[in-house]
Amino acid sequence: MRGLTGWWQSRVLERERARVDPQDLARVLDALPLLDELTDEETRRLADLALLFLRDKRLDPAQGLALTDAMRLAIALQACLPVLELGLDWYSGWYAVIVYPEEFVPEREVVGDDGVVWTEREAKSGEAWEQGPIILSWADVEAGMERDGYNVVIHELAHKLDMRDGAANGCPPLHAGMSPKVWAETFSAAYENLCLRVDAGEETPIDPYATESPAEFFAVLSETFFELPDLLYAEYPKVYEQLRDFYRQDPLIRLGGPARTS
Repeated sequence: MRGLTGWWQSRVLERERARVDPQDLARVLDALPLLDELTDEETRRLADLALLFLRDKRLDPAQGLALTDAMRLAIALQACLPVLELGLDWYSGWYAVIVYPEEFVPEREVVGDDGVVWTEREAKSGEAWEQGPIILSWADVEAGMERDGYNVVIHELAHKLDMRDGAANGCPPLHAGMSPKVWAETFSAAYENLCLRVDAGEETPIDPYATESPAEFFAVLSETFFELPDLLYAEYPKVYEQLRDFYRQDPLIRLGGPARTS
C-alpha cells in the first residue's frame, strides 16, 4: 500500500471498508482454505489490500456473467496473497480483470517458420497480457478454491509479476540481496528435471503444464508455493527457498513446518 500513507491511507481504507458487509467478507474468507493459516493480522492486511485492489482495478464480466460482490472479493483476496508483503505497487501499470463464465477461446495469428500464417484457437482458463488485463474463467477460479495446487488467479498474477521487467521469462525483478545467478541456476535445474520426468511418462505431483516454458514453470510453482508448500519443498527445496525470498512469505511455517534456511 505504498503511495497511500498516513491520514490519506486511513481515509481511503475507511471508505472502502464501509462498502463491504463484514459478514460477506467473512463468508468469502471461510470459502478460501488457502488462507486458513494466515494470522489475524495477516488476514486483516490481506483484506485491506483486496479492497484497494478492487478500488484500483476494474473487474469486468464477459459473456453475460453475473459478477457478484462475493465473486469480486474472492478474486481480489487470491490476487493479493502473492503481494501481501510486497505491496500493490507490484501490480501497477494495468487496470482490468476480465472474467468469463467458462474457459474462453482467444484467436491469434501465428506465422510459421515457412512464412505461412494461420489462426490459432485454444481454450484457456486464464491469461495475462503484458501491459494489459488479466483474463479469468470464473469456473476455474471456483475450481481453484479447493487448495489442491491449482489456482488460476495466483497463476496469472505470477505472470504479471514476471512481466514487470518485460516479457514473461520466469524471472521477475528480484529484491536487493537476491542473486540473479542463483535464481537462474536453481530454476533452470528444477525445470530441466521436471521436463525430463514428464517426458519419461512420470505422473509428477507438480502440474506438468509447468514444462511448457520457464514462464509457465514460475507461474505453476508459484501456485504450488502458496497452495501446497510442503509438496514444493519436498520436490524442489531450493526453488521453494527462492520463492520464499521473492514473495517474502514462508507458507511452510504457516503449516507448522520448521524454519527453512538457504
